Amino acid sequence: MMRTRPLKVALLGCGVVGSEVARIMTTHADDLTARIGAPVELAGVAVRRPSRVREGIDPALVTTDATALVKRGDIDVVIEVIGGIEPARTLITTAFEHGASVVSANKALLAQEGAALHAVAEEHGRDLYYEAAVAGAIPLIRPLRESLAGDKINRVMGIVNGTTNFILDKMDTTGAGYQEALDEATALGYAEADPTADVEGFDAAAKAAILAGIAFHTRVRFDDVYREGMAEVTAADFASAKEMGCTIKLLAICERAADGGSVTARVHPAMIPLSHPLASVRGAYNAVFVESDAAGQLMFYGPGAGGSPTASAVLGDLVAVCRNRLSGATGPGESAYAALPVSPMGDVVTRYHISLDVADKPGVLAQVATVFAEHGVSIDTVRQQGKDGEASLVVVTHRASDASLTGTVEALRKLDTVRGVASIMRVEGE
Repeated sequence: MMRTRPLKVALLGCGVVGSEVARIMTTHADDLTARIGAPVELAGVAVRRPSRVREGIDPALVTTDATALVKRGDIDVVIEVIGGIEPARTLITTAFEHGASVVSANKALLAQEGAALHAVAEEHGRDLYYEAAVAGAIPLIRPLRESLAGDKINRVMGIVNGTTNFILDKMDTTGAGYQEALDEATALGYAEADPTADVEGFDAAAKAAILAGIAFHTRVRFDDVYREGMAEVTAADFASAKEMGCTIKLLAICERAADGGSVTARVHPAMIPLSHPLASVRGAYNAVFVESDAAGQLMFYGPGAGGSPTASAVLGDLVAVCRNRLSGATGPGESAYAALPVSPMGDVVTRYHISLDVADKPGVLAQVATVFAEHGVSIDTVRQQGKDGEASLVVVTHRASDASLTGTVEALRKLDTVRGVASIMRVEGE
């Protein structure tokens, strides 16, 4: 039976995403009513600049007092799309305390304070949903914590930032340098005026923390995630990758240790074979590859950012939370029962591609090979090119720990015949 009294929604933030949420709530009102079982009503919109014209939104709903809005007591669901830690954290907590459930797209806050927010939500019997926080329109959070709840997930590896993927794809397909590709991304609106959060991996690291926590039923915070940016990736790196039948992507990788006793979460550029599904993800698209015991290999692909895609995920959460509200139930909360330790980056085992500038004379290769052997790092392939007394030596290892590789590189730098380490890159997806 359809309920006629509407469920009231407060919207915190009305930028690119928030304005799309409001628009869809209006234009798809009848469909949302049918799917939820009751109408939904936009009861208030909190903004910083009330004088700005917002098409399709009744000016009477606009307020600068977000705290008063979430404290009203008649609000059923608060949608938070303002981002950042504060005041978002306080507003979400206040919403729970005054009886509202929350839908958020705030990856930074959830990566840092997710456990505390889940605890407050549970204390007050309310929902906290955040599908839009990780990969835009791509359904990912709900499949991990609901559809795969009966399975054991071993690895989640993906491209979770469209800006970085656009830049690296341009470097790969056109031969452009990093700065040239970044400038194009900025001109097209894919990169912010200050792209640091994207290109230095902060955005992807927050998403990796969220994914690892859900996949492994373990609390993983932003500070637990190893992070490397991509500003040092060069055209020469792409040339080397192509010689190996690979491309380069900025990957978020969350995996369970082989013995099942710990997990790791990391973000860094990596070579990945062209045969791997993630290698074909182009432009500003995102994709996440999941490996589990029973389901095997799954890939989720689509637009990972932008107003409409992100609003799609927010509205999906809104429908789910409103249905729960009507039935008097709540959806899945935090699942951290496994409480696995998060291992440091030094324990991570993978393959490496190392490019060295060396003297072009007899015995250099033997010296380099000896250093690798002394540190327990097995060499898979070696390629050497040189003239006029200088040479480039490319070494690809078998799987080795990050700690052992670090020791190897430190020892290589001490050799008189090694002029410098041109690049070091991990090789993933094999």
